[in-house]
Amino acid sequence: MTVTDSIFNRITIVGAGLIGSSVARAVRKYEVCETLALVDANETIISEARDLELADEYYTDVEKSVDNSDLIMLAVPVGAMTSVGAAIAGNLKAGAIISDVGSVKESVFKALDPLLPEGVHLIPGHPVAGTEQSGPSAGFATLFDDRWCIITPPEGADEDALEKLSALWKAFGSRVEIMTPGHHDLVLAITSHVPHLIAYNIVGTASDLEEVTRSEVIKYSAGGFRDFTRIAASDPTMWRDVFLNNKDAVLEMLGRFSEDLTALQRAIRWGDGDALFDLFTRTRGIRRRIIDAGQDDAAADFGRTHED
Repeated sequence: MTVTDSIFNRITIVGAGLIGSSVARAVRKYEVCETLALVDANETIISEARDLELADEYYTDVEKSVDNSDLIMLAVPVGAMTSVGAAIAGNLKAGAIISDVGSVKESVFKALDPLLPEGVHLIPGHPVAGTEQSGPSAGFATLFDDRWCIITPPEGADEDALEKLSALWKAFGSRVEIMTPGHHDLVLAITSHVPHLIAYNIVGTASDLEEVTRSEVIKYSAGGFRDFTRIAASDPTMWRDVFLNNKDAVLEMLGRFSEDLTALQRAIRWGDGDALFDLFTRTRGIRRRIIDAGQDDAAADFGRTHED
């Protein structure tokens, strides 16, 4: 694709963290717009983004950044959606598309929809991709390659706007799925949110045990615990907002998890080896299906290098 047949004339990305900076890099790499604006209220972050040459224009004032933009991509914590939406509402042109990259969708729609003027198309989205790193330097253009991007248009969404947004993510190499916001939030609660919550809890418990075990928890960390610490290193602000804004789905999935954990405790207590073996066999099969679907690497130790 060349600039002459780009999808958008002007794109504004609000937020220059891992996902925002990766979107910016992908926009430049695949030439999906003529002008790219990047905004972040943190002057240090936007200065770093400028040094990395991530965009054509840079702003710390979100109101000015969206002037004449065809697509505004909100890459900010879910809890900031209302304040950002209120700030940009008066500067949006008719026909502009507002989307986002957050992992909660119903609360995003509820926060933004009442604020936006008529003629502006709100179509939330969620690229299911990321790392535990954060900041402009952590992003990379291929982050979304062969990953799912879930788009959650409201009922009666403008078809042309939906097609353009889908085309953008497909240009980045993503596989696009259309889903209702509520279904998205339930699915992500079990595939992403609860696993993160478990990781935060396990690492927190290990931290509490450090004094008792004389640092042996850290010293003798095995692969499983290392993987939990990787997940638990994710951005605290983003994940605080995820849990507060998807609490119903997360609590529902936690209830299911607690019931299954009780059954597992019972199997261990009563020496039910068959039940344990059946569970472990079933979960091993799920891991193989994830690899077969291209959503992870089958290399030893999850494809890590061993330079350290």
